[in-house]
Amino acid sequence: MTNERFAQEIVALTDTLYRVSYSILPEKCDREDAVQSCLEKAWKRRRALREERYLKTWLVRILINECYDIHRRRAREAPRELPERAAPPDADRELHDALMRLPEELRTPIVLHYMEGYPVQEIASVLRLAQGTVKSRMRRGRAMLKEWLSEEDVL
Repeated sequence: MTNERFAQEIVALTDTLYRVSYSILPEKCDREDAVQSCLEKAWKRRRALREERYLKTWLVRILINECYDIHRRRAREAPRELPERAAPPDADRELHDALMRLPEELRTPIVLHYMEGYPVQEIASVLRLAQGTVKSRMRRGRAMLKEWLSEEDVL
């Protein structure tokens, strides 16, 4: 893959990377830092990508590692006043709030599958989990969402 094509491909995936980072990091500035670091590392390590068809999976894996690094750094810092979050449209607010209440380990596979269209096999590869574990986490997450949303009469 040429440098120009690689650059075009990663730019085309930037929106996906922002959406994935949203499932892990609550603050906009942290999400922007994670995506920027991901793109920088991907560019520097572009020769390490063995097969072009795995570019998206490879980028998401780099991003998830960056998000975890930022999350760990923030945990060691003093807490901030209030995390900033962009308010979703009213129609999706309850679903968004319920989704953000899920533990990150349940939320990430759901976001990757339902919002980004990843198959379970690819999610397992990206998160370095067994497929059964991914399915189990998605099932538990969906059950929690269903319970919370039915309590709020959203379903």
